[in-house]
Amino acid sequence: MKQEITPQSQMQEAMKLSLAIEELLVSRDLRGMKTVQGMMLPGYCLRAAMMMQQCTGTVLIGTGFPVAGTFETDGPVGAISLYRAFEACGATPIMVCGDPLASALEADYRIQKLPVGEMSTEERLRAADEILEKHAPQLVISIERPGQAADEGYYNMRGESITPHAASFDEIMKEAGCPSIAIGDGGNEIGMGNVRPALRSLDITPAVTRCSELVVADVSNWGGHALVSLMGWLEGKDLLADFDNVAILQYLSERGSVDGVTRDNTLTEDSLPAADGEAMLLELRKLTGFA
Repeated sequence: MKQEITPQSQMQEAMKLSLAIEELLVSRDLRGMKTVQGMMLPGYCLRAAMMMQQCTGTVLIGTGFPVAGTFETDGPVGAISLYRAFEACGATPIMVCGDPLASALEADYRIQKLPVGEMSTEERLRAADEILEKHAPQLVISIERPGQAADEGYYNMRGESITPHAASFDEIMKEAGCPSIAIGDGGNEIGMGNVRPALRSLDITPAVTRCSELVVADVSNWGGHALVSLMGWLEGKDLLADFDNVAILQYLSERGSVDGVTRDNTLTEDSLPAADGEAMLLELRKLTGFA
């Protein structure tokens, strides 16, 4: 049964659920996101999910973090979860990423390819404007995409420059003129500009790009699943019922993915076994009353 978030009692129930999910997402505190969460306005998962529920047109989903000449598992799994949820609710999702991820997914998903490599600010803006004019999105989501640092470069969790291998999604977030959601787990992703003061204690080169609503998680994929679970609760649909975490990791592995921490081609997310992702999916379904 679809939830109508208007009466005060139902809004209180929705906020209680959001807070429980927000706590669950940072319960391990693997990279300092519990500290970051302390500086955020509670209810961000609900606010993001309501943006998603209201989107009936095109949504751009940016993902893909370059690692060891290919792409990592964290990000694409959650992006696929989001993509399927939007399709189930009648919206038109488009995955936005650079190669090699774009070519790996284009047979099975709508893809907008981003140019990879160092570009001038003017070139990046021109590319973003062309994509935005082409698709006219109602919503833009970034999940585990590297965000520009203060020097407009891109850096991984080790502080190494990945600018030559990165595609810029930042300008799309900045220029879209519609609501934007970003999901991250380390401080160097798009959207972390919302919490810059909280990142000073982290041993990273922080991203400065902002968004309408930021979601932090121990693993970015889990943040994507969390928003899907909440959108499903709002819609009265179990949007995670058929999501097979192992199957999606296997699908990505066959196309060249690596774990972002170990850099190995394994069915893991940030060095965590696939079973941990399965447990998170089950817990989210339990919290939303579908399991």
